[in-house]
Amino acid sequence: MIAVERPGAPPLELTHAVFDLNGTLAAGGELLPGVPEGLTDLGRCLEVEVLTAATYGGLDALRKRLPCRITRIDTGVDKLRRVQQLGTGVVSVGNGANDAPMLAAAALGIVVIGPEGAAGTALAAANLVVHDIAQVFHLLANPKRITATLRL
Repeated sequence: MIAVERPGAPPLELTHAVFDLNGTLAAGGELLPGVPEGLTDLGRCLEVEVLTAATYGGLDALRKRLPCRITRIDTGVDKLRRVQQLGTGVVSVGNGANDAPMLAAAALGIVVIGPEGAAGTALAAANLVVHDIAQVFHLLANPKRITATLRL
């Protein structure tokens, strides 16, 4: 679990992390540098899951490389449903328009403006915005930095 204090608001008790794949953890179907290691480290604190429509295929190879559950989905509604199933302690991370519903529903929604950019609807739905996936891993490893940003 990761606890995030939020002065002026109830603390967040994060238990699960849900990630979009393409545009967030990968660009053009290729994992970004540091992703397997970042997910491994995060998996020591949270249950980690990657949701993907498998636009570029390669799910079997991906399952061998990533130390977490990988679930094939079709739509943003599928992503939303998965976050809702996991309950109140979810951090969701994405960049696309189909990620906006899960970002809004999560206890903490983080948008990554990476190599594939980010949809305006995802930006509007998120609590935090970062410029690469490494920042997500760093923030979750250092929750006081999240506190500083989310302070009311």
